Amino acid sequence: MESIKFFLQKQLPAYLKSLPVPDDFAGFAKLSGDDWLRLLPLIGFVVMVLYLFLANLFDFGGGRGKDAGQEKSTEDPLVNLSIDKEKDKVATAVDMEDLGDKTVYCRCWRSKKFPICDGSHNSHNKETGDNVGPLIVKRQQPEKKTE
Repeated sequence: MESIKFFLQKQLPAYLKSLPVPDDFAGFAKLSGDDWLRLLPLIGFVVMVLYLFLANLFDFGGGRGKDAGQEKSTEDPLVNLSIDKEKDKVATAVDMEDLGDKTVYCRCWRSKKFPICDGSHNSHNKETGDNVGPLIVKRQQPEKKTE
């Protein structure tokens, strides 16, 4: 903590006092190359802070949570576009007895038979480059005991 205190109370004020900041706007034209080099770290810091502030304010610069090379989607960011939109939350309960040996559930929210998968994820994946697939629930056959 002492080093931070020393930096903020001694080094930073001394650095700022040593900068060749002119009294008026026209004075910037009279600065030498060495003066501009001494101002460069401060200018870089101010530009970086300004960019980060504006990037957050206007959500530019790649978006939050995106991979570096990934483009931002212009589509609606909602996952569920049409199923039970009048409800606060879509929740589906299924009794274990009703499952049978295998049941395939939709995870892309595009199925016409939701919550059962109808394969709509295939066209969704082609259109969007996504890789979503169904949830497959199957009953495991009991292993036969060998004596």
